[in-house]
Amino acid sequence: MPRPTLTRSLRRTGALTVAAFAVAVAVAGPAAAHTEVEAEGARALDQNVALTFTAESESATAGISKLEVILPKGITPADITYKEGPKGWKLAPTSRGYTVSGPKLAVGEDAEYVVAVRQLPDAKTLVFKTLQTYSDGSVDRWIELEEESAGDDHGHGHPAPQLELKAAAPGAKAVSPTPTEQPSTASPSAGAATGEPTTGAPSTPSTQAAADDTEGGDGIPVAVPLGIGAAVVAVLGAGTWWFRRRSGGAS
Repeated sequence: MPRPTLTRSLRRTGALTVAAFAVAVAVAGPAAAHTEVEAEGARALDQNVALTFTAESESATAGISKLEVILPKGITPADITYKEGPKGWKLAPTSRGYTVSGPKLAVGEDAEYVVAVRQLPDAKTLVFKTLQTYSDGSVDRWIELEEESAGDDHGHGHPAPQLELKAAAPGAKAVSPTPTEQPSTASPSAGAATGEPTTGAPSTPSTQAAADDTEGGDGIPVAVPLGIGAAVVAVLGAGTWWFRRRSGGAS
Protein backbone atom coordinates (compact mmCIF):
# COMPACT_ATOMS: atom_id res chain seq x y z
CA MET A 1 0.00 0.00 0.00
CA PRO A 2 1.46 3.39 -0.99
CA ARG A 3 2.46 5.63 1.93
CA PRO A 4 -0.20 8.33 1.25
CA THR A 5 -2.95 5.70 1.21
CA LEU A 6 -1.63 4.15 4.43
CA THR A 7 -1.52 7.57 6.11
CA ARG A 8 -5.10 8.31 5.13
CA SER A 9 -6.23 4.92 6.46
CA LEU A 10 -4.51 5.50 9.79
CA ARG A 11 -6.09 8.92 10.07
CA ARG A 12 -9.54 7.48 9.36
CA THR A 13 -8.98 4.74 11.93
CA GLY A 14 -7.87 7.29 14.52
CA ALA A 15 -10.87 9.51 13.85
CA LEU A 16 -13.25 6.58 14.16
CA THR A 17 -11.61 5.53 17.44
CA VAL A 18 -12.00 9.02 18.91
CA ALA A 19 -15.61 9.19 17.76
CA ALA A 20 -16.39 5.77 19.24
CA PHE A 21 -14.78 6.79 22.53
CA ALA A 22 -16.81 9.99 22.63
CA VAL A 23 -20.03 8.07 22.03
CA ALA A 24 -19.15 5.56 24.72
CA VAL A 25 -18.46 8.34 27.22
CA ALA A 26 -21.70 10.09 26.31
CA VAL A 27 -23.70 6.90 26.75
CA ALA A 28 -21.94 5.88 29.96
CA GLY A 29 -22.23 9.32 31.52
CA PRO A 30 -25.77 9.07 32.90
CA ALA A 31 -25.27 5.48 34.05
CA ALA A 32 -22.32 6.62 36.18
CA ALA A 33 -24.53 8.96 38.17
CA HIS A 34 -25.62 7.72 41.59
CA THR A 35 -26.57 8.66 45.13
CA GLU A 36 -24.27 8.32 48.11
CA VAL A 37 -24.39 8.53 51.89
CA GLU A 38 -21.31 9.28 53.97
CA ALA A 39 -20.46 9.46 57.66
CA GLU A 40 -16.73 9.29 58.24
CA GLY A 41 -15.73 6.79 60.92
CA ALA A 42 -19.33 5.89 61.79
CA ARG A 43 -19.73 2.99 64.19
CA ALA A 44 -22.73 0.95 65.19
CA LEU A 45 -24.64 2.48 68.13
CA ASP A 46 -22.95 5.87 67.65
CA GLN A 47 -25.14 8.77 68.70
CA ASN A 48 -25.89 12.10 67.00
CA VAL A 49 -24.26 11.06 63.74
CA ALA A 50 -24.31 13.44 60.76
CA LEU A 51 -25.11 11.72 57.46
CA THR A 52 -24.27 13.51 54.23
CA PHE A 53 -26.34 12.49 51.19
CA THR A 54 -25.40 13.37 47.62
CA ALA A 55 -27.79 12.74 44.73
CA GLU A 56 -26.31 13.26 41.29
CA SER A 57 -28.49 14.66 38.54
CA GLU A 58 -29.14 12.44 35.52
CA SER A 59 -31.51 14.70 33.61
CA ALA A 60 -30.39 17.07 30.86
CA THR A 61 -33.69 18.96 30.85
CA ALA A 62 -35.04 19.09 34.44
CA GLY A 63 -33.75 19.89 37.92
CA ILE A 64 -34.01 17.77 41.07
CA SER A 65 -36.96 18.86 43.23
CA LYS A 66 -37.43 16.09 45.82
CA LEU A 67 -35.68 13.14 47.41
CA GLU A 68 -37.56 10.45 49.32
CA VAL A 69 -35.54 8.17 51.60
CA ILE A 70 -36.72 4.84 52.97
CA LEU A 71 -35.00 4.36 56.31
CA PRO A 72 -33.35 1.05 57.22
CA LYS A 73 -34.50 -1.07 60.13
CA GLY A 74 -33.46 0.45 63.45
CA ILE A 75 -33.93 4.10 62.42
CA THR A 76 -37.32 5.82 62.61
CA PRO A 77 -38.40 9.18 61.15
CA ALA A 78 -38.45 10.58 64.69
CA ASP A 79 -34.70 9.86 64.93
CA ILE A 80 -33.90 12.19 62.00
CA THR A 81 -33.07 15.91 62.30
CA TYR A 82 -32.53 18.09 59.24
CA LYS A 83 -29.27 20.06 59.36
CA GLU A 84 -28.67 21.68 55.99
CA GLY A 85 -29.40 21.34 52.31
CA PRO A 86 -30.32 23.25 49.17
CA LYS A 87 -31.78 26.71 49.74
CA GLY A 88 -35.50 26.56 50.53
CA TRP A 89 -35.58 22.79 50.98
CA LYS A 90 -37.28 21.23 54.00
CA LEU A 91 -37.60 17.80 55.58
CA ALA A 92 -40.95 16.06 56.12
CA PRO A 93 -41.34 12.66 57.84
CA THR A 94 -43.25 9.88 56.10
CA SER A 95 -44.57 6.51 57.23
CA ARG A 96 -41.38 4.78 56.04
CA GLY A 97 -38.75 7.52 56.22
CA TYR A 98 -38.69 11.13 55.11
CA THR A 99 -38.55 13.51 52.15
CA VAL A 100 -36.40 16.56 51.53
CA SER A 101 -37.78 18.87 48.90
CA GLY A 102 -38.06 22.45 47.76
CA PRO A 103 -37.50 24.71 44.75
CA LYS A 104 -36.10 22.79 41.80
CA LEU A 105 -32.35 22.86 41.38
CA ALA A 106 -30.65 24.01 38.20
CA VAL A 107 -30.46 21.46 35.42
CA GLY A 108 -27.44 19.23 36.02
CA GLU A 109 -26.96 20.40 39.63
CA ASP A 110 -26.50 17.66 42.25
CA ALA A 111 -28.57 17.68 45.46
CA GLU A 112 -26.59 17.50 48.72
CA TYR A 113 -28.00 17.66 52.23
CA VAL A 114 -27.12 16.64 55.80
CA VAL A 115 -29.28 15.01 58.47
CA ALA A 116 -28.42 13.90 62.00
CA VAL A 117 -29.42 10.50 63.37
CA ARG A 118 -30.12 10.19 67.09
CA GLN A 119 -28.42 6.78 67.17
CA LEU A 120 -27.26 4.31 64.56
CA PRO A 121 -28.53 0.74 64.93
CA ASP A 122 -26.33 -2.21 65.76
CA ALA A 123 -25.66 -3.29 62.17
CA LYS A 124 -22.84 -3.70 59.68
CA THR A 125 -24.48 -2.07 56.66
CA LEU A 126 -27.31 0.44 56.38
CA VAL A 127 -29.25 0.77 53.12
CA PHE A 128 -31.07 4.04 52.37
CA LYS A 129 -33.29 3.40 49.35
CA THR A 130 -33.92 6.71 47.58
CA LEU A 131 -36.46 8.00 45.05
CA GLN A 132 -35.13 11.04 43.20
CA THR A 133 -37.82 13.25 41.61
CA TYR A 134 -37.25 15.92 38.95
CA SER A 135 -39.22 19.04 38.16
CA ASP A 136 -40.75 17.35 35.09
CA GLY A 137 -42.13 14.48 37.23
CA SER A 138 -39.58 11.85 36.19
CA VAL A 139 -38.13 9.67 38.94
CA ASP A 140 -34.80 7.90 39.41
CA ARG A 141 -35.26 4.87 41.67
CA TRP A 142 -32.05 4.25 43.62
CA ILE A 143 -33.38 1.14 45.35
CA GLU A 144 -31.39 -1.81 44.06
CA LEU A 145 -29.20 -3.80 46.40
CA GLU A 146 -25.58 -4.32 45.46
CA GLU A 147 -26.08 -7.85 44.14
CA GLU A 148 -29.11 -6.76 42.10
CA SER A 149 -27.35 -3.90 40.31
CA ALA A 150 -24.13 -5.79 39.56
CA GLY A 151 -25.20 -6.87 36.07
CA ASP A 152 -27.52 -5.79 33.30
CA ASP A 153 -29.56 -8.96 33.70
CA HIS A 154 -30.56 -8.05 37.27
CA GLY A 155 -30.96 -4.29 37.23
CA HIS A 156 -30.32 -0.99 35.53
CA GLY A 157 -27.37 0.25 37.55
CA HIS A 158 -29.38 2.09 40.23
CA PRO A 159 -27.85 0.91 43.52
CA ALA A 160 -29.29 2.19 46.78
CA PRO A 161 -26.99 4.31 48.96
CA GLN A 162 -25.23 2.16 51.55
CA LEU A 163 -23.32 3.09 54.68
CA GLU A 164 -20.77 0.65 56.08
CA LEU A 165 -20.46 0.77 59.87
CA LYS A 166 -17.57 -0.21 62.08
CA ALA A 167 -18.16 -2.38 65.12
CA ALA A 168 -19.75 -0.67 68.11
CA ALA A 169 -17.44 0.90 70.65
CA PRO A 170 -16.85 -1.13 73.84
CA GLY A 171 -19.70 -0.55 76.26
CA ALA A 172 -21.94 1.14 73.71
CA LYS A 173 -25.63 0.51 74.31
CA ALA A 174 -28.91 1.39 72.66
CA VAL A 175 -30.32 4.59 74.16
CA SER A 176 -33.88 3.29 73.96
CA PRO A 177 -34.97 -0.34 74.00
CA THR A 178 -37.29 -1.74 71.39
CA PRO A 179 -40.88 -1.10 72.54
CA THR A 180 -42.58 -4.22 73.86
CA GLU A 181 -46.28 -4.98 73.84
CA GLN A 182 -47.91 -4.38 77.21
CA PRO A 183 -49.87 -7.30 78.71
CA SER A 184 -53.62 -7.02 78.21
CA THR A 185 -54.24 -7.60 81.94
CA ALA A 186 -52.38 -4.51 83.06
CA SER A 187 -53.54 -3.35 86.46
CA PRO A 188 -55.24 0.07 86.68
CA SER A 189 -53.12 0.95 89.70
CA ALA A 190 -49.94 0.44 87.65
CA GLY A 191 -51.16 2.89 85.03
CA ALA A 192 -52.07 5.41 87.71
CA ALA A 193 -48.64 5.13 89.29
CA THR A 194 -46.77 5.76 86.04
CA GLY A 195 -49.18 8.27 84.57
CA GLU A 196 -49.48 6.09 81.45
CA PRO A 197 -52.73 4.61 80.17
CA THR A 198 -53.10 0.86 80.58
CA THR A 199 -53.29 -1.32 77.52
CA GLY A 200 -55.99 -3.69 78.84
CA ALA A 201 -59.21 -3.56 76.85
CA PRO A 202 -61.54 -1.27 78.87
CA SER A 203 -65.11 -2.32 79.46
CA THR A 204 -67.62 -0.40 77.42
CA PRO A 205 -70.37 1.42 79.36
CA SER A 206 -73.02 -1.00 78.12
CA THR A 207 -70.91 -4.02 79.10
CA GLN A 208 -70.12 -2.54 82.50
CA ALA A 209 -73.76 -1.65 83.10
CA ALA A 210 -74.80 -5.16 82.20
CA ALA A 211 -72.23 -6.54 84.62
CA ASP A 212 -73.43 -4.25 87.41
CA ASP A 213 -77.05 -5.28 86.88
CA THR A 214 -76.23 -8.94 87.52
CA GLU A 215 -75.29 -8.36 91.15
CA GLY A 216 -77.08 -7.03 94.24
CA GLY A 217 -75.49 -5.08 97.03
CA ASP A 218 -74.41 -8.25 98.88
CA GLY A 219 -72.93 -9.97 95.87
CA ILE A 220 -75.95 -12.29 95.27
CA PRO A 221 -77.20 -12.21 91.69
CA VAL A 222 -80.44 -10.27 91.40
CA ALA A 223 -81.98 -13.11 89.36
CA VAL A 224 -81.92 -15.45 92.40
CA PRO A 225 -84.35 -13.53 94.68
CA LEU A 226 -86.47 -12.62 91.68
CA GLY A 227 -86.81 -16.30 90.78
CA ILE A 228 -87.73 -17.28 94.35
CA GLY A 229 -90.37 -14.52 94.49
CA ALA A 230 -91.90 -15.67 91.22
CA ALA A 231 -92.09 -19.25 92.48
CA VAL A 232 -93.80 -18.16 95.72
CA VAL A 233 -96.38 -16.12 93.81
CA ALA A 234 -97.10 -19.09 91.53
CA VAL A 235 -97.59 -21.43 94.50
CA LEU A 236 -99.91 -19.00 96.27
CA GLY A 237 -101.93 -18.50 93.11
CA ALA A 238 -102.30 -22.22 92.56
CA GLY A 239 -103.33 -22.72 96.18
CA THR A 240 -105.97 -20.00 96.02
CA TRP A 241 -107.45 -21.49 92.83
CA TRP A 242 -107.57 -24.97 94.38
CA PHE A 243 -109.18 -23.66 97.58
CA ARG A 244 -111.88 -21.77 95.65
CA ARG A 245 -112.68 -24.77 93.49
CA ARG A 246 -112.92 -27.05 96.51
CA SER A 247 -115.23 -24.62 98.33
CA GLY A 248 -117.46 -24.32 95.27
CA GLY A 249 -117.76 -28.08 94.93
CA ALA A 250 -118.65 -28.53 98.60
CA SER A 251 -121.46 -26.02 98.37
